[in-house]
Amino acid sequence: MFVYILRRLVLIIPTLLGILTLNFFIIQVAPGGPVEQMIARLQGLDVAATARVSSSGGGETTGAQFRDSSSTSAYRGARGLDPAIITRIEKMYGFDQPLWKRYLGMLRNYAVFDLGESFFRSKSVLALIGEKIPVSLSLGLWSTLIIYLLSIPLGIAKAVRHGSRFDIWTSTIMVVGNAVPVFLFAILLVVLFAGGSYFNWFPLRGLTSPGWEHLSLTGKVLDYFWHLALPVTAMVIGGFATLTMLTKNSFLDEIGKQYVVTARAKGLPEGRILYGHIFRNAMLLIIAGFPAAFIAMFFTGSLLIEVIFSLDGLGLLGFEATISRDYPVIFGSLYIFTLIGLFTKLVSDLTYMLVDPRIDFAHRQDAA
Repeated sequence: MFVYILRRLVLIIPTLLGILTLNFFIIQVAPGGPVEQMIARLQGLDVAATARVSSSGGGETTGAQFRDSSSTSAYRGARGLDPAIITRIEKMYGFDQPLWKRYLGMLRNYAVFDLGESFFRSKSVLALIGEKIPVSLSLGLWSTLIIYLLSIPLGIAKAVRHGSRFDIWTSTIMVVGNAVPVFLFAILLVVLFAGGSYFNWFPLRGLTSPGWEHLSLTGKVLDYFWHLALPVTAMVIGGFATLTMLTKNSFLDEIGKQYVVTARAKGLPEGRILYGHIFRNAMLLIIAGFPAAFIAMFFTGSLLIEVIFSLDGLGLLGFEATISRDYPVIFGSLYIFTLIGLFTKLVSDLTYMLVDPRIDFAHRQDAA
């Protein structure tokens, strides 16, 4: 077991390197990079952008100098800017170095978890991720937990009562839940319960209320879940149908197998057959899908929810970084997300072996 875990941990390194390398070169060749973003701000005579470039270059340059120059540049929209200004912008963002040197520098820094600083937020990437991660972690953790707590018992009940009225009606509800986008459920909840048109029972902004730090422990917990109630409900409604049907179909597949028929022929109680034999085999497929479900819910599934409920989390951070071509935030977020995903996959495989001791990945790899 120890050798298998060590081997998987070592394999994380080339996997992570491949993902970072592929994304680095794809993003670098995409148009509209940070240099172009700053040029666009300067062309709009953004005072803050002008001051930033001037301070980085060690001298002042006026808007008239920007307009009077008729130089050409390889950057889109750079006509009319002094080449010295463009040189300063390139140096400010590290684009005065060749591509391979920037790539090797990124790998060297990431090896010691130095993710750099945001181009446009004047903060380190780690600080930004640290600020945003409580929101996304709260949404992803509680949504995934509630979805699993609801879907697994419901899927088992549907499999046992396959073809009954209960199965038909719950399937109808799940088809509706799966067909309607999550953001529509979120908007509906806002309209109904967050002061949209009817009731004003729940807050619509932030993860906690102003003055939260002065509340008692019980008050803090209640306020925290009060803010999470609507966004988590929207994510659960939009996400429980798939897992429920997966659980049902997995149990139905196991119920029809020969070992179940043999167990019934021996006179074993239905409860013991279901939870002592079928459950262990049927749950393997559910466990296999947990890492993907958690990562999707954690990082990508909450983007629209964060926007609708004014929650400033990792999904919104990554989206804004992509739009503004904030490369340190893009690559830093990708680095952290990939690490979490790879470690979660390892935990999933170890959980496989806990659920069914007959599975031994280490011996399978040695045999291969």
